[in-house]
Amino acid sequence: MGDDVVVLEDEIQAYDDGTVARVRVLEVPESDQYPDGVKYAFHYGVAGAADPIIRFDNHHGPHELHIAGQVFELEFDGLQPLYQAWRAALPPEKRIDW
Repeated sequence: MGDDVVVLEDEIQAYDDGTVARVRVLEVPESDQYPDGVKYAFHYGVAGAADPIIRFDNHHGPHELHIAGQVFELEFDGLQPLYQAWRAALPPEKRIDW
């Protein structure tokens, strides 16, 4: 990671059922790809699986929701609404970790 990237949040939790949840938020230089100056992922899925159960991210620039093997582009209204939606989609017993 370059000196101009700041890790704001990077937490991961592995569960006994083989799933993993991860929240990663980076402050990055504003650019055409990241006009908001943030790169993030809110991920929940089976460890090592090709597709997540649910993930919100902007790894390639556009803000996206990955769910059920499909990708949907999203309007970005800030990190908090995306985090809340991601957390609400977690199984209830795993929400307490987040």
